[in-house]
Amino acid sequence: MKALLCTRLGGPDDLSIETLPDPMPGPGEALVRVSVAALNFFDTLIIAGRYQVKPELPFSPGGEACGVVEALGPGAEGVRVGDRVIVHAKYGTCRERVTVPARLLIPVPDGVSDEQAAGLTITYGTSLHALRNRAKVQPSEWLAVLGASGGVGLAAVELGALLGARVIACASSEDKLAVAREHGAEIGLVYDPATLRDALKEATGGKGVDVVYDAVGDAFSEPAFRALTWRGRFLVVGFAAGEIPRLPLNIMLLKELDVMGVHWGVFTEREPEVHRENQRQMLAWVAEGRLTARVHGAYPLEDYAAALGILSRREAVGKVLLRP
Repeated sequence: MKALLCTRLGGPDDLSIETLPDPMPGPGEALVRVSVAALNFFDTLIIAGRYQVKPELPFSPGGEACGVVEALGPGAEGVRVGDRVIVHAKYGTCRERVTVPARLLIPVPDGVSDEQAAGLTITYGTSLHALRNRAKVQPSEWLAVLGASGGVGLAAVELGALLGARVIACASSEDKLAVAREHGAEIGLVYDPATLRDALKEATGGKGVDVVYDAVGDAFSEPAFRALTWRGRFLVVGFAAGEIPRLPLNIMLLKELDVMGVHWGVFTEREPEVHRENQRQMLAWVAEGRLTARVHGAYPLEDYAAALGILSRREAVGKVLLRP
């Protein structure tokens, strides 16, 4: 089989496509033929050795995919040969075949394309966990999404609107905000740390926002934090802008604010049934046409450098996919 391999840490130019023996499923495992693998921003970090997950060399990037079950190992349950499934792994999906624990696979219903399913797990899973399980977003609440055109940000916009929130999309350009509006944002703001707090207050008629979804960090976090209303919730999702911010705890005290960490990967391990329910719900929404799971582009495996470059330059609007 063909596999995209990281044999030395670095950038996309340090990767190569190699031919490997087809893997065999072990006890409790399924062999999945990958039709589409999805890339995420963290893939640009993991190949450079700058991510919290540090696999042994060589390894394949890619934490999610859609494919077809080709074989089952002894004791594997929950899926059958021929099932189309979502694959979620910490890394390793950018190859033609992959073995994974069968219990981690989720069948894909008719009406959901391979491309939509491949990129649904991580970004949409993170955002649904953040909004539904952590912040418990309610209909008509104001939800501000920082980095609204990125992978998790656009997912948060779309899911927030689906849950009934009034979404304020915050991004770096009007073009990106136009995409966010297409996916359910009521208001769009080209954000600047110097004006973000006042802009969010003005957008909500002076009330302030109920929930901030922050996957950006750096200088954007504190002004958004200060724009929260009484008993607002601040979701810490990531730090794509670079620096990890320090929030003023006196504001947290004065407004009885909640700061909530969102560590989706650990959540899936600690609460697997809740995670599976979230995944089934999202697949159902896509099948019903209520959730789009936007795709930025799908590229041949050989174009991996171009695909990773789109992510590293933060040009992606939706999911970036590879076809092994």
